[in-house]
Amino acid sequence: MPADTVQFFVVANDFRRRKAETSFLERKRKMEFIIEEGKCLNKETSTLILPALSIGNVGQLAVDLLVSSTRAERVGYLDDPYILPCVGNDAYGPTPCGELALPLEAYDSRNNGVALVQQRSPVVKGMMVEFARNLADFAAATGMNHVLVLSSLEFMRLQKIDASSGMQIFYLSSTNTDGTDDCCERLGWKKWQEYNPDQRSWKYLSSLAEGNARQEDNLPFEDEPEDEDYYPSLPFAALFSCFKAKGIKVTCLLCYCSEGDNTPEAFSLAEATSKLLGLSIENSHGEGGKWLIPFSWRTVYGPPPDLSMF
Repeated sequence: MPADTVQFFVVANDFRRRKAETSFLERKRKMEFIIEEGKCLNKETSTLILPALSIGNVGQLAVDLLVSSTRAERVGYLDDPYILPCVGNDAYGPTPCGELALPLEAYDSRNNGVALVQQRSPVVKGMMVEFARNLADFAAATGMNHVLVLSSLEFMRLQKIDASSGMQIFYLSSTNTDGTDDCCERLGWKKWQEYNPDQRSWKYLSSLAEGNARQEDNLPFEDEPEDEDYYPSLPFAALFSCFKAKGIKVTCLLCYCSEGDNTPEAFSLAEATSKLLGLSIENSHGEGGKWLIPFSWRTVYGPPPDLSMF
């Protein structure tokens, strides 16, 4: 075989190998939706509920309540390269049934026409926007037209405290450019005032979500960060921006809290979600009233204290 022909085959094989490697790496950067055998996501489902990890894990606790109380069925899980691996026992069943809880699970509540995603482990540091983009792609691919993000914020950063109305729910919506939404206003909630789409960090985050900037680019203000740059760095902000950039309506329900037992805040966020979406809650009795408390909550804070010590 002539030398030039051999060289051609070597170059061609190297090209095919590099192309295969590139294709593999591209697939590894994408999120995969693995459906459990014999199950499927309802085609009529158009609303997605998910948590954004933050202080007190309130969003995750609220999704736990919603999954348990709507009798949502786990239909699969999401495999994403940017979320840390974890595994645990079934979070909802009272007895071991051999099912494992995974980092990112998908549930379907057919009676309510909503899907829920429960996130049980954090995102790899510095990859939150990539993770949010993958979730936005998943939502678009499964036909979602409204995403509800549940999250908590640090109480110490609350500017004005209104003690007359108890625990407050704040919202942020993509319906209008200023974050307002008439439906949320009618429910008596206040628009979250810290959102400013013209502020530099929010604009930069929006550019990232739209693919008009690279995350590796140096921020023009990174040497002089200000308080107003804090909120756009949180997970809920990345999710809000990426769903919005994808053309999907997104509503964030937010509450302020501190570290500790945040089950009251979880009940409030779950109740707010139920009101906004008109959910049908099937539980009519139990410790949580209409809410069915997940079995796994019994071990969150351990057994009650020994009263003999007081």
